[in-house]
Amino acid sequence: MAVLTRAHQELFRRTPDECFDSMQALRSKCFDDREQSQDQWIRPEEILWTHDLTMCLNGGNEYALNDWSFSQLCRMAGVSKDTLNRLTPKTASRAIQETLPHSEKPLQILTRDEQIRAVHGVAYTRLWNSELLDLVDEFASDFTPPQRAMDGKSTGLYCGEQDMFAFLIDPTGWAEINGEAFAPGFFLWNSEVGRRSLGVQTFWFQRICQNHIVWDATEVVEFTRKHTANVREGLNGIRCIIEGLVARRDERRDGFVQTMRNAMAAKLGSDADEAMKQLSKHNIPRTLAKQALEIAARDDAFTIFSLVDALTRLSQEVQLAGARTELDSKIGQLLSLAV
Repeated sequence: MAVLTRAHQELFRRTPDECFDSMQALRSKCFDDREQSQDQWIRPEEILWTHDLTMCLNGGNEYALNDWSFSQLCRMAGVSKDTLNRLTPKTASRAIQETLPHSEKPLQILTRDEQIRAVHGVAYTRLWNSELLDLVDEFASDFTPPQRAMDGKSTGLYCGEQDMFAFLIDPTGWAEINGEAFAPGFFLWNSEVGRRSLGVQTFWFQRICQNHIVWDATEVVEFTRKHTANVREGLNGIRCIIEGLVARRDERRDGFVQTMRNAMAAKLGSDADEAMKQLSKHNIPRTLAKQALEIAARDDAFTIFSLVDALTRLSQEVQLAGARTELDSKIGQLLSLAV
């Protein structure tokens, strides 16, 4: 089983203004970003640079660069960002203007209000964060963020000027896998400005700590897609993966419910002696088995469920963690008799 740290890493790199309390708040933020942003296609030589390191587009308003779009332009111009930061805005503007390659192909410039969010070439294809969250709302609406992190604020839902990340689980989706309890969850990420790929990672987990580390994960599936011409095919891939996770959850949960029903109806024996023989076959300690039978006898029922329930409560009194874990495993195997 794996230990997943992607959400843990996000937790410690995000600023408070990038954290959201709910999926509704995150969706609202992403919807506003999409509605208020605009793509402008302009050839490099048509950009007018001011002495304040701002860009005039199409002879219109001036737009300021943010840290990410400034970094993108530096890479396109082949000039060190650290070097330009040592220059005056006037000199830096002149340096970018003279080193930015000229081409007949336009630049794709994403603006919001009076700020430039991103600068790309023609090969880049944008996928909006809101499109990805709409997919989650349609196919996994019952998944929610995990418990808040150790800072008491972070929920696993983040969106900043560079990218978006969501950590979601189904707290009611617990099911049995190889005799142990697991619940489904997934990570989802995207960037509207080219900071990272589009992607999803689904898994079944046993525990999440307050540092948002996912412990004992199994059936981990990951899918990523770059923001090229076929990036929207990635939405179909993510939809199929999430649908598969939800279908598997429903299948396992239904199977678990049916097992519980069978366990409530099926008896381990017609009397205490027969039930004791069955418990002995499954290596349940005799003293513990006797106590469980006494509890089950109060209701005159030696069903598998009543005995498993009694044994589980008694096992919590075992002080050694290793011995308790081994005992719980043996008790869990009794449920297989009800399948």
